Amino acid sequence: MTIWFDMDGTIADLYGVQNWLEMLRAEDPTPYAIAKPLTHFSLFARLIHRIQAKGVKVGIISWLSKCGTPEYNIKVTAAKMAWLVEHLPSVRWDEIKIVEYGTDKWEACGRATNDILFDDEEKNRNNWGGHAYTPNEMLEMLKNYAR
Repeated sequence: MTIWFDMDGTIADLYGVQNWLEMLRAEDPTPYAIAKPLTHFSLFARLIHRIQAKGVKVGIISWLSKCGTPEYNIKVTAAKMAWLVEHLPSVRWDEIKIVEYGTDKWEACGRATNDILFDDEEKNRNNWGGHAYTPNEMLEMLKNYAR
C-alpha cells in the first residue's frame, strides 16, 4: 500500500501565492518554490515516519503546469523537488511522480486498489480507483494509520 499526496493545494499553498497564475502563465516557477506549507509539517513528518515504520509507502503525485513548455516543466520539477527537501527534509519519499498536467493519477500511480490519495481536486479524487480524500481529512487519517 502507498499513501499518495498531491502537492499544489494539498500540502503546498500554491494558490495562496500572490499573482501565482500570472507567474505560471509567464513560465516563472517562483510560486512552486515559495508556496507555504498547508499543514503542520513537523507533525506531518512524524506521522509519515511512523507510517513508513509500519511498512506503508508514501509518495508524491503532482501535476506540472497546465501550459508549460518542456523547458519550463524542467524548472517546475526542480522547484517542486527543492520545496519537498526544504519543507520536509526528514521524509524519504518512496516515490515522487511529477507528471504532465491532466494525467490520470490513478494510472500514473499503478492502479493499486489499496492505495490512498490525498488531493484537493475533486476530479482526481473521483477518478481514483481506491480511497481518495481531501486535504482536510489528511492529518486525522494519518494519525489513524500511525497508531
